[in-house]
Amino acid sequence: MKENPTETTIRAWTRLMTAQQLALSSIEHALKAAELPSLVWYDVLLELERAGETGLRPFELERAMLLAQYNLSRLVDRIERSGYVERRACADDGRGQLIVITDRGKNMRRKMWPVYARAIEAAVGRHLSARQADTLSEMLGYLIDRLKGG
Repeated sequence: MKENPTETTIRAWTRLMTAQQLALSSIEHALKAAELPSLVWYDVLLELERAGETGLRPFELERAMLLAQYNLSRLVDRIERSGYVERRACADDGRGQLIVITDRGKNMRRKMWPVYARAIEAAVGRHLSARQADTLSEMLGYLIDRLKGG
């Protein structure tokens, strides 16, 4: 394995990070302009809605979100104070807890989606042809698979 990346690899990395930051910034701006919570709230609500009535243990949500435990704990506290999630005792583990989305949380996620969808289109979709988007998706999928050890 080479010790130093090539200039081409460095350029690809820099452009990937820049594109991500610009896209996320424009999406966050769109959510804020619509007076909606931030994108990470949407992601938490989506993961919990996908989990269904059983919810997720904090470590499961942490794994799905790729967030450090201390960040996730504070984030869930804020989302819970807004009434979008609730914590329940875990039947399998008396000390454990489950995080479950509430009806109010489901409604908020659904309210956020149209703004998020338009922002994705504005940040990415309108700048790429269907073929370019497919190629980019394929390349990033390949990279993700390799990084996961696939």
